[in-house]
Amino acid sequence: MTDKEKNSLEITANSHDNLFYSLEQNYRVALVFSGLALYPCFVIIRVMDKIGFLKAVDGFVGSSLVSIIGYLRPGNLSSGTTAAGAPGRILVIRPGGIGDAVLLLPALRQIKARYPNVQIDILCEKRNHGIFQMSEALGEIYLYDTKLDLIKCLSNTYDAVIDTEQWHRLSAVAAYLTGAHVRIGFNTNDRGRLFTHKIPYSHDEYEGRSFLNLIAAVAEIDGLPDVFLAGEALIDTYGREIFKTGRTVAIAPGASVKERRWGGENFGLAARQLSESGFNILILGSQADKSDALTIKGRCPKAVDLTGSTSLKDTAAILKRVDAQLSADSGILHIAYACGTKTVSLFGAGRQKKWAPVGNRHRIINKRLPCSPCTKFGYTPPCNSVKCLTQITVDEVVSEVRDLLG
Repeated sequence: MTDKEKNSLEITANSHDNLFYSLEQNYRVALVFSGLALYPCFVIIRVMDKIGFLKAVDGFVGSSLVSIIGYLRPGNLSSGTTAAGAPGRILVIRPGGIGDAVLLLPALRQIKARYPNVQIDILCEKRNHGIFQMSEALGEIYLYDTKLDLIKCLSNTYDAVIDTEQWHRLSAVAAYLTGAHVRIGFNTNDRGRLFTHKIPYSHDEYEGRSFLNLIAAVAEIDGLPDVFLAGEALIDTYGREIFKTGRTVAIAPGASVKERRWGGENFGLAARQLSESGFNILILGSQADKSDALTIKGRCPKAVDLTGSTSLKDTAAILKRVDAQLSADSGILHIAYACGTKTVSLFGAGRQKKWAPVGNRHRIINKRLPCSPCTKFGYTPPCNSVKCLTQITVDEVVSEVRDLLG
């Protein structure tokens, strides 16, 4: 190598060092601008609400940011070690839906049990933050799809950051931008470059267990509890009336993607049969499930429809009181499981080993077709026939509910 080439490399290296020296001297300012840069990405992803688009944006923007950070700061990506003493403040990042948030609760509780004085903050999003409001283990709750919250969060000082996202890279970038010396996350793609502790991820392991694997770097872990979400007082008198006589089955017709929906007509026919057998029927879900709820009511007029009128906290309280919950693979299914409620769930596109409730209080109906499960890292490919669900009959669903309740 010539002296000119050596000088060029030294100038380049010095430029990189000077750049990061400047950033580190004004670290809070740098993080604010980083938050402003990331915020539009999160907003676009949330507004579009398309998994395919999310992957495209994250694959380009997230992957580019990972590469840039890796190029400019290679020596600082994997130098963290777990602190000898108790951590004072930990950030946990949890984007995504309700189910992930629910199954993360046992891990949060175990961190708090190991370090009673630690402050655990959560960086989540609007659609799942209601779950974390029910956790006594948490300190501050920040929303990454709210600009000021993201900036505040990235400006804090954390001893450790645990990124619980399974695939997408922007959360790993956010974890890096906190400046925490201990950064823990799933090593599922190049996002692993930004973590000091890279944790393997398996599609054949129950998600609650996968989250426990993440926290093993900072706390001793126990098994998953049977009940880990408390249901509080019901929302109003109308909600209580249904529990005065007989047994109640809650039906949640919704699902995050259409390939996991069994349909209002099928749920309605099942509701009618269960109602004729003496069960009370309660319909739960968001406003987006109202059309299916009306179809169910059309088939089963006695059903009580609460879709669009309950918060996540209300939903947990109701599920604590019902005798069983019937649904496809959905967020409400995981809430029911966390409350200790018996469930009957329908699986096809979704991965049963990863997401289905475990234990003898739960029944899973799965046709196990050669094409299923087809969901991977939250992405379900479009399917017109959805045979994995259409082949599930009303009679076998009703039979499972009856058998479960005895």
